Amino acid sequence: QVQLVESGGGSVQAGGSLRLSCAASGYTYMIDCMGWFRQAPGKERERVVTIVTGTGGTYYADSVKGRFAISQDKAKNTLYLKMNSLKPEDTAIYYCAASRFTCSGSWGYWGQGTQVTVSS
Repeated sequence: QVQLVESGGGSVQAGGSLRLSCAASGYTYMIDCMGWFRQAPGKERERVVTIVTGTGGTYYADSVKGRFAISQDKAKNTLYLKMNSLKPEDTAIYYCAASRFTCSGSWGYWGQGTQVTVSS
């Protein structure tokens, strides 16, 4: 099993920055891909960014390209999401997720989520 714990959410004004962290524990060697998803009130959960843990290959949703950056610290088993130039439409609960079977596979592990609120 893999456990994921997010931290770093909060409230910020538009144009500001936040950094989210996701600490992974357990059988982390099984993880092939990790990512950040978000869900805004009344909307479906959407994939924001993913990273292949072995190669570092990334995917960014168009809505965050150039503003968000994913990174990983393998020694600490921690995933990060640096969010710059935040917009009110970035307001959502952000979830860290991990997959054993590529970034297109089933996301079998999820964190509890962390709230990000961006005010105009």
